Formats: sequence, structure tokens, C-alpha cells
Amino acid sequence: MSIDTLQKRYEAAGQSHLFKFWNELSPAEQDELKTQLEALNIERVNRIYAKAVASEAEAIHPSAQAVAIEPIPKGASESVTDAAKAAAWRQTGLAAIARGEVGVLLMAGGQGTRLGSSAPKGCYDIGLPSHKSLFQYQAERIARLQTVAETENAKPAGSVVIPWYVMTSGPTRRDTEDFFKQNSYFGLNPKNVILFEQGTLPCLTMEGKVLLETRSRVAVAPDGNGGLYAATRSPLTPGKPDTVLSDLAKRGILYVHAYCVDNCLVRVADPVFLGYSIEKQADCAAKVVPKSHPAESVGVVALRGNKYSVVEYSEISKERAEARDAETNELKFRAGNIANHFYTTTYLNRVESFEEELAFHIARKKIAHVDLETGAGVKPSKPNGMKLEMFVFDVFPYTERFAVLEVERNEEFSPLKNAPGTGSDDPETSRRDLLAQHKRFLEAAGAKVNEGVEIEISPLVSYAGEGLKAVKGKVFTKSGLVEGVEELDALA
Repeated sequence: MSIDTLQKRYEAAGQSHLFKFWNELSPAEQDELKTQLEALNIERVNRIYAKAVASEAEAIHPSAQAVAIEPIPKGASESVTDAAKAAAWRQTGLAAIARGEVGVLLMAGGQGTRLGSSAPKGCYDIGLPSHKSLFQYQAERIARLQTVAETENAKPAGSVVIPWYVMTSGPTRRDTEDFFKQNSYFGLNPKNVILFEQGTLPCLTMEGKVLLETRSRVAVAPDGNGGLYAATRSPLTPGKPDTVLSDLAKRGILYVHAYCVDNCLVRVADPVFLGYSIEKQADCAAKVVPKSHPAESVGVVALRGNKYSVVEYSEISKERAEARDAETNELKFRAGNIANHFYTTTYLNRVESFEEELAFHIARKKIAHVDLETGAGVKPSKPNGMKLEMFVFDVFPYTERFAVLEVERNEEFSPLKNAPGTGSDDPETSRRDLLAQHKRFLEAAGAKVNEGVEIEISPLVSYAGEGLKAVKGKVFTKSGLVEGVEELDALA
């Protein structure tokens, strides 16, 4: 595209200020800016901004406040505490895995900034005896689950594959790729680990004008974990047609499990959740955990105007948050959202048809930029602009058949959000929760673990407590790391 044509396009969109320093730029800088502006769909950016602002205003309008927010209806969700049902769902899920119908989408775009690390969060070591990273734990769970599905469905060794689609952000892409390569993909076949990148959107002023980070570069930010959907349609390699969606189709994947990287207890491609969702014929489903107390700062899966949504805790009054079911005495609004979802690939393909209806959320931030008058860099001390994000659960209201599965928090949810020593959702709590689970695995198999003894069981040994029959009657007196069942003998 000629520079004149490009300038006219941006002028028509009300964003001509992006060329303010054009004549002062070197040829290399002009090329950098031109390439970025050509790739940017500026008309879409304007539409997203207008819809986000309108949606935000609508949300505080009295008519929106009047929209009924109700708890999940009785019978619309089930719990893994029903052991017989959970066992049946597990068989259904394992059979789908064994048939090669299941893939996994990992949202791994975040950096460990709050943890004091500039590396991708998935590279983080929570201080286990093994010093395995979150990425390694999840990879080994996939490897173990492939073996379990083969064994329980009489499939040849090495025949079952669960492809792993890892979504990075621009800043974490290179480091994530390098980490996987350096660690030989943690034993998985590199052909079945597909890295792809979430999109970005320009940072805007409060009036919707695109900010320049430097005189030759637009300021951009990742488009939120809801950018997952658009990212599955973007080319895996620039200039080539293959996408995540086309790769899923090529492999014959019918069902997808999606989750966030920072949960050390995540059951990747959980056969129980898969089986439950398949039996419910859901096109989209969510795992939830019971809220720990009425005032817990967590969004809940609920009905907003008769449509499934995630309702933020701030949107529910204290009185309603504390309301309890007369029969069970459980909180009515109890379904804590943990960003752990099931989709059919049919549904993932359908998202594009209603994506324009989704409103992005506005996050007002301090955004470094160039002063258009002086060309000098500015580091603001208070929010001066906005980043636009979509949330992964924004698609829930468009689901035709939605299902909710309640799981136990201590078995499946321990997020890593905060700096070491914070006391909640930090590396120490992640470590504690994972090792406590491994102790429960051993005790459920009939062993006794002495007070103060910490035993880490590799995911390659047990995915969810299975495969430990040999420990029955044993008393464990020593702490240690177990990479093979036979190594448990040394700790008894």
C-alpha cells in the first residue's frame, strides 16, 4: 500500500496523528511504522472502542441494573462428589481421549512480573523438591493421561495423542519457545505441542485516539485471555494458511479443554470434566469451585437475564452474596469461576459468527507514550489511557447448551498470582497445596504418611491418584521426590 493511501485511510478513521513525525523518521523507522499501520485494522479498532465505551455506559444505566441476576438453576450443575457419576464420566472422557478426539488449549501469555520474574509464568518454579516448572507439570500430566487412556482402552503404547496448543503473548513467545526447546518439550512429541500467539490491540487515549509508544511505533497491549478465540483463527506461521482451528480439524479433534497456566493443581484434559460435558451434550462448559466465603473476591457463574455469564463479585449485593439455599444451606451464588472450560470444536468455530457482538472491557492504565507536540517520551503518574481486553468467559451467553461442573478446590484449584511471602495465591501456597494433594493420594491408596513428611509424586507416576496400589499398608517416614512407583519403597 502506498504511503498516501495509508495516510488517507487513517485520516478517514480520525487517526491521522500517527503520521505526525513521519518526515523526521529515518527510512528504517518509516518502514517500521508503515508495516505496523498496514497490519492494523484501524476501522475495527474504532468499532471496538465505540462498543466498549457504549457497553460500559450501558452497564451503569438503571435499565441494565434492573436485569435479573440469578444463581445457577437447580439441576443445571453437578458435582464430582457423586463418586459413581464421576467414575462413569471418567470412562466416557478416557474413551474420547483414546479415540483421539480431545485437544488442550493453554492460556499462557502472562509474565511472572508479580512473582519477581520477567520469564513467562509457565516457566516458574514454585519450590517443589523436583524444581519442576508449571509447564513441566502440565506436560507430564498430558503424558501420563495418554498412557492411562491407552491402558484402560486397550490401545497400543504410544498410540494416543492429546495435542497441546499453547497460547503465548508477544512478549512471552520467544522465551516460551526457547524454554520448551531447551527442555525437549518435557518428553512430549514437538509435533503435538503447537505454540501460537494471542493478538494485540493498540493502547488508546480516553477519547479513543491511538497512542504512539515511540515516534515510529504504536503502543500495543495483549487483547486479554478472550483473545484466545481470534487467535485460534490466526495463521500459526505468517503467510501460511494453517491455524489452530484448521489443525484441530485435521486431527479430528471434537472436544477441547482450555485453562490458565497459573493453576498448579489443574487436571489437564480432565477425563471426568470431558465425560461430564460430553454426556450433557454441552457445546461449552465451565468448572467451578464453591466460594470459600460470601465475600470472596471472585466472579461467579450465574444467570444474567436468563443467560449464563460470569458475574463479578462487585455486582452482587452483600445480602444476595450471603443468601443460602433453604435445603442445603449452601451459598446460592457459590459457583466460583476458575477459568477452566470445555468446548466442542464446532462451538469454537462458531464464535466468529457472533464475535462482533461482544464488547471489549476497558482497563484504564498508565501508558508510556510520545507527546505529540514535543516528540518527547512521557511516563505518566496516573492513568492516561486505556487497554481493551476480552475475557475468555464473554462467550458464555451465546452458548446453546451450557453445563457447569463443581469440583473440589483443594484438589483442583490453587492459582499462582502473588509475590512470594504474600500468604495467599503465592508460590508457597501452591507448593503446600500440591504436596498436600500427593499426601492424600498416598493415604487414599491405603498408606500412612507421618507428620511433617513431604513426598512429591511425579505426574508421570500418577495423574489423579491412580496407579498407587503398591503402597497399601506402608508407613512413609522420609520426605522425597518419586519419579517411579518403585522409588516409594525407599521412603517407607
